[in-house]
Amino acid sequence: MSLVVIGTVAFDALETPFGKADKIVGGAATYAGLAASYFYDKVNIVAVVGDDFPESEIKDLNDHGVNTEGLQVKKGEKSFFWSGRYHNDMNTRDTLITELNVLANFDPVIPESYQNCEYLMLGNLTPQIQQTVIRRLRNRPKLIVMDTMNFWMNIALDDLLETIKMVDVLTINDEEARQLSGEYSLVKAARKILAMGPKYLVIKKGEHGALLFDETNVFATPALPLADVFDPTGAGDTFAGGFIGHLARVGTVNFNNMKNALIYGSALASFCVEKFGTERIKNLTQQEISDRIQQFVGLSRFDI
Repeated sequence: MSLVVIGTVAFDALETPFGKADKIVGGAATYAGLAASYFYDKVNIVAVVGDDFPESEIKDLNDHGVNTEGLQVKKGEKSFFWSGRYHNDMNTRDTLITELNVLANFDPVIPESYQNCEYLMLGNLTPQIQQTVIRRLRNRPKLIVMDTMNFWMNIALDDLLETIKMVDVLTINDEEARQLSGEYSLVKAARKILAMGPKYLVIKKGEHGALLFDETNVFATPALPLADVFDPTGAGDTFAGGFIGHLARVGTVNFNNMKNALIYGSALASFCVEKFGTERIKNLTQQEISDRIQQFVGLSRFDI
């Protein structure tokens, strides 16, 4: 029994109002895998890199308990690279460079040791690749969580809608929820998106927290107010990894456990933004995580 995370393992170059970071390690599978590893001890990733990717970084993942048997290393090719610049509000950014490199022809290989996974996290990739991974698993996992973005809504909507039918949880941000549903009200948007197939919907709202919906319930969690936000890159992937990692740990999927998972994912994401790249989430202690969870609890606890 295990958790499989599919996504990118990549290089990023970032510029924010707090500084610059040139060619650091990023990628959805990197962030999500690291975050999940704090809660669950059987995290496996499926991704692809070029031979320019440092072996020391793969070792770092392994040292965190992340199994990289499903990480393909393409000889003579370069890893995926993205460069971006964030605006002063840290909510908007400009993409400066996107080099697909090995990702252009990524054909995910599912190792035999991954085949009995109970939990599947589909990081932000093409809907076709996400479908391929589901179909290549001999048994459907107990829980499939899917992340996506507005780019696929613009260029691959039919494939995206088909993939959404195949998953249990969809995670998107508020702008994407409005685009996908055609509704400005997030409550109405959630109803329309849930009718597309998933049992649960998570709408991420950045510095304003996140919302969880099923057919009859809604739950909101705040974001932790932080004095300094250095780099929001990967925060959504870190959130998703913490979210599904907690659910894998407790082993039971229901709305109440989803609510708790939302808090755990938010807590991990709050660490992620405090440093550039994966620097902060690589070196957390369980005490730090526990203290941060209690901070979240304190944000909305009150008596009437």
